[in-house]
Amino acid sequence: MSSKGDKPSSKSDTKAETKPGIDAAAVRELAQLLKDTGLTEIEIEHNGARIRVSRGGGVAAAAAAAPAPAAPTPAPAAAPSAGPAAGAVPSPMVGTVYLSPEPGKPTFIAVGKSVKEGDTLFIIEAMKTMNAITAPKGGTVTEIHVADGSPVEFGQTLCVIT
Repeated sequence: MSSKGDKPSSKSDTKAETKPGIDAAAVRELAQLLKDTGLTEIEIEHNGARIRVSRGGGVAAAAAAAPAPAAPTPAPAAAPSAGPAAGAVPSPMVGTVYLSPEPGKPTFIAVGKSVKEGDTLFIIEAMKTMNAITAPKGGTVTEIHVADGSPVEFGQTLCVIT
């Protein structure tokens, strides 16, 4: 009987060899990309093979379901003030925000500091590229809405300049 058990497994081994295998290195690379960019899901297709990597799958579904019942109550109250504040500087991309040019250096801005149009406010790292976020206008920084090294989403308010 053990020889019968060996034959089917060798046949299934042969079938497994003909099918495309999972590229563990690609999965690891995509998982690192998720971590680096703050994204929650990414999917690629290459040579007919599709790889989808997501983090927090079950938790995200539960978290998305939980706010839905609570949203109707705060939404009407928050609707008038839900828009971005006057002078809000939104994130132009998804990535990781940094408040200083390098670790241990002073931050680009602080609450109460005056800035001129074009001054660097933050750096956002996206796909291993550092992108300077500059002031769209001159004024005084009244609020900073992000922490150093935190993930940001497209359109998220980074700071307010009045």
